[in-house]
Amino acid sequence: MATLGVIVGSRGFFPEMLITEGRNDILGALAQLGVDAVILDETKGKRGAVETWEDAKECAALFRANRQRIEGIVVSLPNFGDEKGIADTIKLSELQVPILVQAYPDDPDQFNVERRRDAFCGKISVCNNLRQYGYSYTLTTLHTVHPTTESFASDLDAFVRVCRLVKGLRNARLGAVGARPNAFNTVRYSEKILQAHGISVSTIDLSEVFSAASKLDAVDTRVQDRLDAIHAYVETAAIPSPSLTKMAKLAVILDDWMLDKDLDATAVQCWESIQQNYGVNACTLMSMMSEKLMPSACEVDITGAVSMYSLQLASGKPSALVDWNNNYADDPNKCVLFHCGNWARSFFGSNTADVKMASAEILATTLGGANTHGTIAGRVPAGPLSYARVSTDDVNGAVHCYVGEGRYTADPLRTFGSRAVVEVPGLQALLKHICKNGFEHHVAMSASQCADVLCEAWSTYMGWDVYHHRG
Repeated sequence: MATLGVIVGSRGFFPEMLITEGRNDILGALAQLGVDAVILDETKGKRGAVETWEDAKECAALFRANRQRIEGIVVSLPNFGDEKGIADTIKLSELQVPILVQAYPDDPDQFNVERRRDAFCGKISVCNNLRQYGYSYTLTTLHTVHPTTESFASDLDAFVRVCRLVKGLRNARLGAVGARPNAFNTVRYSEKILQAHGISVSTIDLSEVFSAASKLDAVDTRVQDRLDAIHAYVETAAIPSPSLTKMAKLAVILDDWMLDKDLDATAVQCWESIQQNYGVNACTLMSMMSEKLMPSACEVDITGAVSMYSLQLASGKPSALVDWNNNYADDPNKCVLFHCGNWARSFFGSNTADVKMASAEILATTLGGANTHGTIAGRVPAGPLSYARVSTDDVNGAVHCYVGEGRYTADPLRTFGSRAVVEVPGLQALLKHICKNGFEHHVAMSASQCADVLCEAWSTYMGWDVYHHRG
């Protein structure tokens, strides 16, 4: 359950009943989303509102006592509010979390002294003070909005996801398994720039992984449990038993390492050392991790893993790393997304009859079919699409990103591997942006619509340079 701190702002000459109504409305909206609230008791100050310096100190002390729980702050203005009291509360709380500012609308039929709010104007003053104090904040879609409306429910849901994303990124722990493929300069990144934004990277050499895996006995209980999980996850009829056992052993070692390092996501050198020196593909294991919301990126693309993790936090669904791979016929807004086969199984929908474990057909041409078992072959059905990319800009010492939405289509596609046809409005302009700005050929994708959430979290709270493609 998410937890938000709530500040109900007020100004002295407005009716107290507006405070009580506003408090009940905002708590009701949070409860409907299953969000816990940390808020001053109604016996404090004027019905639990924040107005004076003493109110600010008391509310800030409450927030500090719950700092490990609070992921964001909602500022609610049932009337004009006191901008100093609100800004001082946040400053004294010492919290560095996302802030949502909501203001009540006035009813034109109730511009009397008893019901007039003036929150329309008060919101501007509160935002002015927050900026003076150096705080970033999020605005509702409408300048004034009642907490009981669908519009605010949508705003609040998006804000909760922004909070989850910011909290996750600022404390993210990623694992790099092996060195990047020598041929792929495209996945270079700056570990130091990521660390400056709170993202830590742990590493392990493939020789350590292979050595530990080779020492496991095939009848080891953990190996057998992993083997059972693989069989339950995907159709394996075409894969030799020795290859499946190798995958199970590899999974045990990677699981142990991830647990020991407390990792949220990984990026794996999925070719060609693993095929040459161990004899399988890691795609199925990476797919299984992503399905369990522990995203795993190809080709040691660590910033690709950041992209996947961001999409997962924003959407609550598994994500995948893919290639912008092929044009689709002569349609300028459609293209083919592809990878050998590490996409989470849920991408392929409920009809899994055609989803199976296979061999990496392209890699097999040089590494041999016997060494490349372990991909997931399947087609993504029609549905919503969000795509995102994070990249470290080493020249300028910054992080730059792009994000957007589109849709998966049901257009015919006769090929192998994990695959999809997508339609993105203004795709040619997006591709120009990708190429002109030196982005990687990889992009993360999700079967969701959450581009606004990523854009808000990345730009407003992470301070990253974001291009939001809208077609």
